[in-house]
Amino acid sequence: MKITDIRLGMLRVPLKTPFKTALRTVNSIEDIIVMIHTDSGHVGYGEAPATAVITGDIHGSIIEAIRTVIKPKLIGQDVSDLNHIIRLIQGCIMKNYSAKAAVEMAVYDLFAQLYKAPLYKILGGGVPKITTDITISVDYIDKMVADSLSAVERGFETLKVKVGKDIGVDIERVKAIYAAVEGKALIRLDANQGWTAKEAVYALRKLEDAGVRLELVEQPVKAYDLEGLKYITERVHTPVMADESSFGPREVIELIKMRAADIINIKLMKTGGIANAIKIADICSFYDMQCMIGCMLEGSVSVAAAVHVAVAKSDVITKIDLDGPSLCAYDPVKSSVKFNNADITIEDAPGLGISSIDGLEMLA
Repeated sequence: MKITDIRLGMLRVPLKTPFKTALRTVNSIEDIIVMIHTDSGHVGYGEAPATAVITGDIHGSIIEAIRTVIKPKLIGQDVSDLNHIIRLIQGCIMKNYSAKAAVEMAVYDLFAQLYKAPLYKILGGGVPKITTDITISVDYIDKMVADSLSAVERGFETLKVKVGKDIGVDIERVKAIYAAVEGKALIRLDANQGWTAKEAVYALRKLEDAGVRLELVEQPVKAYDLEGLKYITERVHTPVMADESSFGPREVIELIKMRAADIINIKLMKTGGIANAIKIADICSFYDMQCMIGCMLEGSVSVAAAVHVAVAKSDVITKIDLDGPSLCAYDPVKSSVKFNNADITIEDAPGLGISSIDGLEMLA
């Protein structure tokens, strides 16, 4: 099975409601779809969002990185030589993690198709069912409480609450949501780098003293502020998770050495694909550190790849934040990964099991 062509498309899917964080507001998913064609007729699929405020990637940079740098390296390569292809993808250009991730997941899709097995089985096996949280966007307190109650009614037992806009209001937001869902759902906070270290300690201690029990707080300070992250971790009871501070294996090792966080958030768009995600999971497993697997605001192609990784590495990936498809007004992708509110299951089909994508705009 040799690679003959790499084609790109644009997938646009409206969200049910605007996605609001301390960094941005988004109304729809607009992702680049990668299709790697082979001489055997098999097609591998990948996907990448433009998340400039986090990864630095925009649509234009993703397209150009794939077309002008990555694609020429891959044409003619044999899919069975997976490790060689991964080295080519990761070594041919600096950064450009989202472009690399989209191409790499399409290669993994083909590799699993070659051996006629679902990707998670190729990665080590596991139980093909996981449960995700759902994001509650930052908004007026009453709206966030209503959104939280609605999510609970739909079967979500863990809420990822966005904060980081205003420290005083953030505390009141969390108190109100906690009062509304206590005993019905766990709460994870995500400040998206919106607080300072001292603000985070102040807010978390206020919440802890008020009896609010949080499952974790995610990336309260700027990505580069590892000392700030460590400062918080040492001063609060709530577990602290590194997200934007932990892109690849090197950053994770540094965080572990510093004891700057309790949990690591793995995202394929940060790691540059599946290979580094697995390395991070293995590093964390060695140090008995839990991981979450998350996503940017992505559609169900790239989220499906993350689902397969989560299942195969469930011993260390104990928390799931793969709600992108649940936030969409509809899912145009037909695949073996089924998203049913909080429940995500994988049916038995080779690779990622993608059979079609409705409304895909091919890029010239």
